[in-house]
Amino acid sequence: MVKKVLVTGGAKGIGEAIGREYKKNGYLVIVADIAECTYADYSYKVDFSKPCEVEDMMKDIFVKFQDIDILINNVGVGQGKSLLETKTEDFQKVINTNLTSVFITSREFARVRQNNKEKYGRIINISSTRYLMSEQNTESYSASKGGIISITHALAISLSDYNITVNCISPGWIENYNYDELTYEDHKQHPSGRVGKPEDIARACLFLSDEENDFINGQNITIDGGMTKKMIYI
Repeated sequence: MVKKVLVTGGAKGIGEAIGREYKKNGYLVIVADIAECTYADYSYKVDFSKPCEVEDMMKDIFVKFQDIDILINNVGVGQGKSLLETKTEDFQKVINTNLTSVFITSREFARVRQNNKEKYGRIINISSTRYLMSEQNTESYSASKGGIISITHALAISLSDYNITVNCISPGWIENYNYDELTYEDHKQHPSGRVGKPEDIARACLFLSDEENDFINGQNITIDGGMTKKMIYI
């Protein structure tokens, strides 16, 4: 039986690489994004800042497909305003998009499984190394990504009597669009000797999806070429 995977924010960037990797490996790929998606087997246009749209999407998925096997919570946005210019509604929009959506999709996945708890399942949440390090004016983004780390281990415990593992991946610098324009210095600042590619994250998702890898649970895996382990003195 073909396994079904839902990738939120799967139209572009890391999400697209994830979706394409699963499709290449024979999965039925469902993508939900505010942007148009052309490669998926089925796609939904969803504004993830609006919880009601996320709830409606999940209900429709379970009507059409009855169930999914893998949930990839990848959707993520930031906002470019300074701290003093950021309105409360700006902050809340990022939290709704990046974090509240993870709660809703995971809850609805669990709801459809409550009478079939033995069936294989995976939830993989995409956070960021911003959960532990920041640049200026990234309060909403960093808060949301830190929340994703915490909700991951909370979900892993709440779903411990389901056959669903819940893990998180925190990418570092992943260059989605202009990799060939990066400089020697960009690459060499990473202990691995290069900036990351979206496919690095996609392959990790596929690894966590393996049915035999069920002893990895509630974890955050940092994929950043070693940058968060590097001491920097000025």
